[in-house]
Amino acid sequence: MDTAYPDPELAPGARPEFSIDELARKAGTTVRNVRAYQDRGLLPPPQRRGRKGIYDDAHLSRLRIIGRLLERGYTLANIGELIETWEKGNSISQLLGLETALASPWTDEVPDYIDLPGLLAKFGASIKGPALDKAVALDLIQPEGPRYRVPSPRMLYAGAELVKAGIPLEDMLDVVASLRQNVEEAANVMVRLVATHVFDAKYGEDLPPPKDMEELADLVWRLRPLVEMAVLPEVARAMEKSANRVLGDRLAQVLEHMHDR
Repeated sequence: MDTAYPDPELAPGARPEFSIDELARKAGTTVRNVRAYQDRGLLPPPQRRGRKGIYDDAHLSRLRIIGRLLERGYTLANIGELIETWEKGNSISQLLGLETALASPWTDEVPDYIDLPGLLAKFGASIKGPALDKAVALDLIQPEGPRYRVPSPRMLYAGAELVKAGIPLEDMLDVVASLRQNVEEAANVMVRLVATHVFDAKYGEDLPPPKDMEELADLVWRLRPLVEMAVLPEVARAMEKSANRVLGDRLAQVLEHMHDR
């Protein structure tokens, strides 16, 4: 998939890297928890660049898995035992390969940053007040000190272009909120299909055996673009249908008006 988008201010850079604060926020946990997991050996240490620790997608994937296990009632001691068991009898890389396939981000976008003057330059005064609060609540922009982290620069660019075309920002954010709910419901259904027919059918609640790990990880990676292939045509079909209905009716009214004259 082509990752380019036409906004030079937010051009993607290298593979995503995170500070400990960014990693904690992205994983929905705290810096204190990240350090605690490292102390217990549940999370690999970061790369060191001088005095700064650098984390990557592998750390994010592990944190998300730890979070899921905690939600299911496992204690940190239980999780440590699971990892220790694997390390004793199996290659931990097999487990981590499946872990990464399941939990790593499903987008290749690289987040960027923008400050308030930058937002004002893109959106004008419409970004002030309620619209800014709504954009933050939707996680489209994330406050970090004097600037904002932008998880999806493409979304920011598209929004700015739509505002330039005359669409009110707050109305557009309402559409995003509605769209997100519908998309999340559809995503949950599709993921449950995979879980039921690929994982549960073979293993139930048990962890897949080591010999199956690599094959399952490969399957998950192959399913990712297939899911996108299934979803995007439906989005295009819905947009075409709506455009033909709404804009087609408008065009017909214009033609009728011209004929009556």
